[in-house]
Amino acid sequence: MKQKISISIDEELIKRIDNILEHGLFRNKSHFIEYAANKLAGEKDETEQ
Repeated sequence: MKQKISISIDEELIKRIDNILEHGLFRNKSHFIEYAANKLAGEKDETEQ
């Protein structure tokens, strides 16, 4: 089950994320952030299943 949260991110980092999203690697910002958090936490990403 997913839960909505609110975060604050530096504007420059948002631009970098948007650039990555333009290449179609992730569905949206939420997908990117979830992927990055899973990688940092050392857990398997749900999209790799």
